[in-house]
Amino acid sequence: MSETEGGKDHRAHVYVSGIVQGVAFRYYAQQKAEELDVSGWVKNLPDGRVEAVFEGDPDRVREIVAWCESGPSSADVEDVTVKDETPEGLTSFEVR
Repeated sequence: MSETEGGKDHRAHVYVSGIVQGVAFRYYAQQKAEELDVSGWVKNLPDGRVEAVFEGDPDRVREIVAWCESGPSSADVEDVTVKDETPEGLTSFEVR
């Protein structure tokens, strides 16, 4: 994982809406996060959105957030809301 000392990591808390459940969005997000060496988690919400947290190198976090704007080819993303937060020092990525 990337360094957390010196504030080098970035954390993005993301909400994705549209047709994003039942299309393997969470599993593709996990695959992309692992490919980019980004930590965090992703889960479905009862209202049909997907919620995710990404932590790691700022450029890689921006890349996965950009990926969320389209998601897997089976998804139809309508909106992505992103809030920057203080990193917690997560060291893995999980589907919740």
